[in-house]
Amino acid sequence: MQRWRGLESVPPGWGRCVVTIGVFDGLHRGHRAIIGRAVERGRDSGLPTVLMTFDPHPSAVVRPGSHPAVLTPPRFKAELLEELGVDVMFVLPFTKEFSQLDPAEFVHRALVEHLHAAAVVVGDNFRFGHKAAGDVALLRELGKRFGFATEGVPLLPDGPDLGDTPLSSTYIRSCVDAGDVVGAARALGRDHRVEGVVVRGDRRGRDLGYPTANVEPVPHSAVPSDGVYAGRLVVRGQRLPTAVSVGTNPTFEGRERQVEAYVLDVDDATFDVYGEHVGVEFSARLRDTIRFAGPAPLVEQMGHDVAEVRRLLG
Repeated sequence: MQRWRGLESVPPGWGRCVVTIGVFDGLHRGHRAIIGRAVERGRDSGLPTVLMTFDPHPSAVVRPGSHPAVLTPPRFKAELLEELGVDVMFVLPFTKEFSQLDPAEFVHRALVEHLHAAAVVVGDNFRFGHKAAGDVALLRELGKRFGFATEGVPLLPDGPDLGDTPLSSTYIRSCVDAGDVVGAARALGRDHRVEGVVVRGDRRGRDLGYPTANVEPVPHSAVPSDGVYAGRLVVRGQRLPTAVSVGTNPTFEGRERQVEAYVLDVDDATFDVYGEHVGVEFSARLRDTIRFAGPAPLVEQMGHDVAEVRRLLG
């Protein structure tokens, strides 16, 4: 999959293509339905599929200081998009000037002049242009003027396990924020993942017999609420069963919120991941963060936590 950034990055002589547009944070089941339809149209017509997205999140520009928590940072998003069959991940820098383009200007500059779109596939709730003035109906009218087809895809639950729950990044963020990682996974179609770099900690876990990888999440990450979780550490192409602690370590008067991952059944002498970019997947919440009277009851509880992770993840 190619990765472009900015209109000037479109290669000279670029031909026609199928385009899908959106922030697509989370790449949940609804997003995948839209993207899958775009990929299908591209393959049927022998054209590449371009996914147009934005950085930073439009909300951070339109309403400064309101950057929503990020469900899928760029690196992870690119990985998922490649699996879905997208040919080009096209990131447009979302600036104040860009936000003020009216719908027709946006369509002409991005979709027609640079990408030469043959078809555009979006969610049926898609809005675009200054003050979100454009909708699918207007996009369809502009497509007739500029020579591309438009398709709106319903953003509806696609499985009986979802019930009447709407598929939206906002809903998933609320689940993550509440620690409901099972609810988030139902809408995502996979476990929620936090990505970041493993940094040096206070090494207290090693002294307790449970050495942890301290993960520093990428900025604005949607980190679940404080607690202990069953999950997996994604590193070097592996997904390793892991007990994950999110919180401030109240037993030791901690102040800084941390994401710590204790990987089951690895040789600590050889398993050194400091400085590496990893993912932490959250499969189930085990319990709240508790302040213990000292190290001994904490170690005892950690033993129970690890046994529960082993039971849940097999």
